[in-house]
Amino acid sequence: MIQFKNISKHYQLKGQTVKALDDINLEIPDGSIFGIIGYSGAGKSTLIRLINLLERPTQGQVIIRDQDFTALSASELRKQRSNIGMIFQHFNLLESKTVAENIEMPLRLLGIDKAKRKARVNELLAFIDLTHKHNAYPDELSGGQKQRVGIARALANHPKILLCDEATSALDPQTTKSVLDLLKKINIEQNITIVMVTHEMDVIETICDHVAVMEAGKVIETGTTVDIFSKPQHPTTQNFIETVLQQQLPQNILEKLEVQHQHSIYRLQFLGQSTQEPVIQQLIKQFDLSLNILFANMTEIDGTVIGQMFVQLLGEQDTIQNAIDFLQSHGVRVNQSGVQNK
Repeated sequence: MIQFKNISKHYQLKGQTVKALDDINLEIPDGSIFGIIGYSGAGKSTLIRLINLLERPTQGQVIIRDQDFTALSASELRKQRSNIGMIFQHFNLLESKTVAENIEMPLRLLGIDKAKRKARVNELLAFIDLTHKHNAYPDELSGGQKQRVGIARALANHPKILLCDEATSALDPQTTKSVLDLLKKINIEQNITIVMVTHEMDVIETICDHVAVMEAGKVIETGTTVDIFSKPQHPTTQNFIETVLQQQLPQNILEKLEVQHQHSIYRLQFLGQSTQEPVIQQLIKQFDLSLNILFANMTEIDGTVIGQMFVQLLGEQDTIQNAIDFLQSHGVRVNQSGVQNK
């Protein structure tokens, strides 16, 4: 487990103290794919660089598997860093070195003998499906291939933790998916804890099982990805979720619908088992009301299906309330979705 205990990081800028991180307490479970998301300047990259102490906290402790990294000597820290791989946004490959030489570099720096280095490089090239690029140079590779080489280099020394700082933000959507699939494979097959910094909520949706949302140097919300997607609490988290899931109907549509029938729009949220049951069909059969489906979608988060539907319910108020009670008894979350005050 990676633990941040009372972590703060301050910088001096033009005679003023800037709080990049402000009293953060956070736990990252072993074997998880943990996403850290936030807008630019939220402090997420600073936080991830504390894990291998590329940045040192102004105060607080970074504890990894019960060992306080902030208390290690320089030589002890160098030894522990060999268990942590890092992948960067812009690949950071040496243009004058071949693909094989880039992957081999951390092993060479650690003094691993030549035969073992060669065997490990060949193993990793096969794993990332780039054996045919063994002698190619970085300028001969696509962006996705460069990132795969970066991943192989980070895996060279069999790390226990893999840090990804905006590892997919320079890639197109199709290449991003292939890189995320590779990272998921690494997590499952090698049980490596992966910590991902990103500003893209669809990356969190695709790969992460836990997530922390940051704003202004603070962690404002954290939990399993399913919980964060299904019931976001903080407005910033809700804004991020909005980029993946339609959380509200457009205001002009709501206004038009409510001109004739006020307070008639509801958002229904289906989670897990409720997504597989014909709840809406049963509702229509059982209750004397009109149901107008305005919008519906469904997505899968970490193996759990989340569905939502915006509907207009028209009928007697008692009947509508009974219908809402029926939906809630079948595991459907019901929220009224009205026109926002301007």
